[in-house]
Amino acid sequence: MTSTESQQQPQPQQPAPASQTASESASETETQLADFWREYRFATLTTLRPDGTPHVVPVSVTYEPEVPAPLGTARVVTRRGSRKARNIAAAGEEGMRVALCQVDRGRWSTLEGRARIREDAASVADAERRYEERYGRRPAPNPERVLIEITVERTLGSVS
Repeated sequence: MTSTESQQQPQPQQPAPASQTASESASETETQLADFWREYRFATLTTLRPDGTPHVVPVSVTYEPEVPAPLGTARVVTRRGSRKARNIAAAGEEGMRVALCQVDRGRWSTLEGRARIREDAASVADAERRYEERYGRRPAPNPERVLIEITVERTLGSVS
């Protein structure tokens, strides 16, 4: 399958069988994308520094496409003083546009959206629980932990 964007219908390499509708193809692509983001992988998070240059770092991430948001919610737990958290916090209440990218050889996916910092204990604890479900271990205790919550607005990728 060629690269797809969730805002467009996927473009199959061969015509779909007559019994397969466009919505079934889109649903299959969405399922493959969700499955790819459940695999044990690390991703990169791209934020912008105050001078406008990109800051790209490896992160552990969880993604729930079914969470109420345009295309789901991605979560990264981090230390309050990290560069990525400071970059996002500097954007204020409206948040910062960011990109998460996960790659496995020829398969890849990018999630684009708006990131905001959440510091409340309930949000951080929920993100830690989701992290443990995906990665099989709880993150080490850290009193400086915050949540980067990303409202996903667009997905791209080739995961089949």
